[in-house]
Amino acid sequence: MSAPAPRPLIDTSQAHPARVYDWLIGGKDNYPVDEAMGEKLPPEVRVGALQNRAFMNRAVAHLAGLGVDQFLDIGTGIPTAPNLHQIVQGIVPSAKVVYTDNDPIVLRHAEALLVSNPEGATDYIQADVREPGVILEHARTVLDFSRPIGLSLIALMHFIADEQDPYGIVATLVSALPSGSHLVLSHASNDIFPDIAQEATEQYARSGMTLALRSREEVGRLLAGLEPIEPGLVTAPEWFREQPAPRPEPSGMYAVVARVP
Repeated sequence: MSAPAPRPLIDTSQAHPARVYDWLIGGKDNYPVDEAMGEKLPPEVRVGALQNRAFMNRAVAHLAGLGVDQFLDIGTGIPTAPNLHQIVQGIVPSAKVVYTDNDPIVLRHAEALLVSNPEGATDYIQADVREPGVILEHARTVLDFSRPIGLSLIALMHFIADEQDPYGIVATLVSALPSGSHLVLSHASNDIFPDIAQEATEQYARSGMTLALRSREEVGRLLAGLEPIEPGLVTAPEWFREQPAPRPEPSGMYAVVARVP
């Protein structure tokens, strides 16, 4: 009997969260299986993905404006301009960014993530947030953990089920950060639009993916020991710092930036 064929590095027969998200925000680095999955989702999910991306842009720009010049971005996703390093290096040219994702397709596109300003640096590691020690070990080779760091967990932790200890994962990552660091977090909700949340959860489950949506209280527990900065834990379109939110906009995505005391 011959040995079984090795599993392909990139499985195009199954939808993947990073590629579905890429389709939701209008990207082109996805496969028909991901598009088919995205089209089955409620249209509000696509709106939420775009709101989430806009929040990330505002949040990291705010931190760079405060002088934060080091970022650890876990769950990077497929590169989509502007990428995090393009935003922060446009404000602090010497900023350093370490990107992390567990999807092999992101590694294929990592070159786009590594085009840094000459004054700064970017790096990429293929790793899983469920192994935070591996990520931290690599990040320490690029970032200075004696100075403030921006930790980005954008639309990631709702793919980590309760039995995989999302609270312990975040606590491990945050505990490694020095005082003055910040956590940038967004997380899809199950209590703002419950019917839409249930439909999205079922669609992901049919494609073999876990979607662990959480309430505002449950998302707040991820911030244990941290100090949310204004406007606190709100929906993604409500998170503005330099100016008020332009107008009320429905959203099922929570967003927050919290400081490490």
